[in-house]
Amino acid sequence: MKKSSLIITILLALSVAVLYVLHFTGLGTVKSIVDKSDTLGSETPSGSIVYIRIDSLLNTYDFFLELQADLAEKARIVEEDLNKKGRAFENDVNNFQEKVQKGLITRSQAETQQSQLAARQQELEQYAQQKQMELTEENQVMLNRVLDALKTFLAEYRVMKNYDLILTTDGNSNTVIDGVTSLDITKDVVEGLNLEYAKGRK
Repeated sequence: MKKSSLIITILLALSVAVLYVLHFTGLGTVKSIVDKSDTLGSETPSGSIVYIRIDSLLNTYDFFLELQADLAEKARIVEEDLNKKGRAFENDVNNFQEKVQKGLITRSQAETQQSQLAARQQELEQYAQQKQMELTEENQVMLNRVLDALKTFLAEYRVMKNYDLILTTDGNSNTVIDGVTSLDITKDVVEGLNLEYAKGRK
């Protein structure tokens, strides 16, 4: 009976889930674009190509932060649940091994209990994988909801501001390497998004 394989499986499942969440929510990968102070405070002309720093936007967008906090809480609950089940299983394995070593159960009873423990281990591994998939799916849904809200807002915002093109940057590949401050509309977009989100909550 290899109790270590269950613990390793659970830890791997949790690690993959946490890494997936962190990677796709942009945590720990914030990259800011260098601002040019020579145009600070100047107004963006109409018909411009402007850009949004997506990492900065996500880290200040209330809707995203709330969804992210909910997902993190769910991940914490799942982790606690898996740890609890894993400890209970480990205790049962230890008790079984102790009984076998002391000769407190017959060979037939030992075989039966070993089969039951093996079945439990498989169930726990499947349970951990299921929870990992659920967290991954919820994370993707969260990102889709945020992206949909952003696209909807920017479609109206671009027309209202008469911009030709809105570029974005992300933590992996920057479409915009550098840009003057007057073309960075991140702050204005976040303010509009948060205002809209606050109205929707009311």
